[in-house]
Amino acid sequence: MGALLGLVMDPVVRGAARPAPIDCLVTHHPHLPRDHMGHRLNASGRSLIIEAVARVYGLDIGARDLTRDVHKRWHVPAHHLTASVAHCDGWSVVALSAGPVHIGVDLQDERDRPAAMRWLGTLLGRRQPAEIRDFAECEALIKASHVTKETFAGVRLPAWRPGWRPTNVGSYRVRSTTVAPAMHLALAADVPAPVRMHTPTPEPA
Repeated sequence: MGALLGLVMDPVVRGAARPAPIDCLVTHHPHLPRDHMGHRLNASGRSLIIEAVARVYGLDIGARDLTRDVHKRWHVPAHHLTASVAHCDGWSVVALSAGPVHIGVDLQDERDRPAAMRWLGTLLGRRQPAEIRDFAECEALIKASHVTKETFAGVRLPAWRPGWRPTNVGSYRVRSTTVAPAMHLALAADVPAPVRMHTPTPEPA
């Protein structure tokens, strides 16, 4: 399923107590079927997590090995793993952690959403519209934490820069990057763990 994955790693995090890395598997699915309205039919989040666990950890798990907690966060209890998954158009991403980390991941493509970006900018306490990567970081933070779309008012995101940035939601941090032209990937976690990005290798022209 999807393109072959390459690996890009964060720089080494210095210090004795280094948390387990968060693995992000990004896959391009160029031949997804479509429904009668022309919308892409994405693989289920459950099946994507199962495949990702096999690729990263070499573990053979099934649907019954996956659970969700009261905040709808994915877990693989038997192997002490946490997971998050997102789709966007013909792309998917699965984030996995083998440490005691709550994680959330989101994918958003660049498209014209002026009303939504103005609304989100106001919600974030800004004088200007939010950007698509802000939207992705907000979605990732909701997936990782106890915050919901209904209780999101008052959340603040720091100015963008590479790497982890603290939020005002407990110990949660966010980070984002582009993984394809006009495609933003955002992560949220309660521990600033190193990140290993498994991204699609370019297909031959």
